[in-house]
Amino acid sequence: MAKQHTYHTTTTWTGNTGQGTANYRAYVRSYEVNTDHKGAPILGSSDPSFRGDRSRYNPEELLVASLSSCHMLWMLHLCADAGIVVTAYYDQATGIMAETEDGAGQFTEVTLRPQITITDPARIDETQALSARAHHLCFIARSVNFPVKHQSVVAATSPASTTAG
Repeated sequence: MAKQHTYHTTTTWTGNTGQGTANYRAYVRSYEVNTDHKGAPILGSSDPSFRGDRSRYNPEELLVASLSSCHMLWMLHLCADAGIVVTAYYDQATGIMAETEDGAGQFTEVTLRPQITITDPARIDETQALSARAHHLCFIARSVNFPVKHQSVVAATSPASTTAG
């Protein structure tokens, strides 16, 4: 039987300015996301296009970040299992959401652009192949109904240049 995992979060609206939702402009879109046993909450808001606070994370950014971090964690796992030493991983992910006339919308795609540094140049192609495998295994990517593309760039550096000085 497959394992089942359950995740709990608490989302609390913190944007009541004293009028509640008396009208569309009467409230702030701020909220906090917490989980048990974590430190600071994630401070969220809506996208600035929807009267949100630019200094806080919005749900759309968090979705893109979830896809990016899931792919990264699978890559690190697969590389470790294969004996490939990753010394750096950086991703500039982009998500595209289409808003419809009625105000609804949906993501149409997310593109991950990981830049992965490994120590052995002979294993660059193998690392590229593992990126495709990580995409297949990512729990979040398998759960969404839009394409998640990945454009991995793998480079190698000598182990001596990756140590802190």
